[in-house]
Amino acid sequence: MAVGGQQRRPVVALYERIADAIHDGTYPRGSTLPSEPKLAGELGVSRPALREALLLLQEDGLLSVRRGVGRTVNDRPPRRGFEQLQPLDELLGPVRVRALLRSREEPTDFTAQHLLAPAGSDLRFWESVLVGESLAVALSHEWAAPEDVVERLHPAFAEALRAEPAASMLTVLAQASRGVQLTAHSGISATLLGRRRGEQLDRPADTPAVLITQVVRVDGTPVMAAKHMLPTGAPALPVLQSC
Repeated sequence: MAVGGQQRRPVVALYERIADAIHDGTYPRGSTLPSEPKLAGELGVSRPALREALLLLQEDGLLSVRRGVGRTVNDRPPRRGFEQLQPLDELLGPVRVRALLRSREEPTDFTAQHLLAPAGSDLRFWESVLVGESLAVALSHEWAAPEDVVERLHPAFAEALRAEPAASMLTVLAQASRGVQLTAHSGISATLLGRRRGEQLDRPADTPAVLITQVVRVDGTPVMAAKHMLPTGAPALPVLQSC
C-alpha cells in the first residue's frame, strides 16, 4: 500500500490540463478535438498517456466519441441516474478489498463537480482492487469531501476514515452511518479499461468494462464520490428496481 501527500497521478494531471483547456475555451463546447497524434504533440505527451486521459474525460462526460468525426467536447455534463446504496464488495461478494493507495489529492474535474470541492482542497483518495476467489473483479476509486465538510456533516465518518481500515470507503461510510440518513445517485456506462487499469486488474487494455459512478450525500450535501470499474468476467451486479 502506498501512502503519499497531495500529488496528482500523471494521468490525472494530464486529464486536468485538457479539462482546463475545455473550461477556458481552448477547446470550445461542441468542437472536435485535434487528432491523437496532433494533440499528443501539442501537449508534449505520449499517445498511450493521452489515450488514458481522454478515456477518463469521456467517462466523466466532458467528451463524446462520434463515429466518423472523432472526440467532441460535450455541451453539458450528463445526468446521473440509477439509485442504489450498498458497498460494491457486498454486492459482488464474496470478495476481499486490497488497498493499492491511501492518499490525498487536489480536486479533479470529476470531484470538483460531484463533491463541490473548491480548487486547492485536500481530498482523501482511496484506490482499491476487489479480489474474488481467483482474480481481481473490480477497481474502485473513492474520494471523501473536504475534511471540514465531512467533520461538520458526519463526524463519525471523518473519525473512521482516519483509521484507514482495509475496507472500501463506502463500507466505512455505511458502518459509521447508524442513525444518519444517506442518499445516493449512481450512473452506469460502458467503457474500456485502458492500460493502467488493465494492469491493475490483470486484463488487456482493450477489455470492455462497466463504469459505475456514485455520489453519496448527507442532508443533501455530497460527502463521498466514487468510480468503480467492473471488467468482463466480473460477477453479475444485482440491481433492485421497483415501481
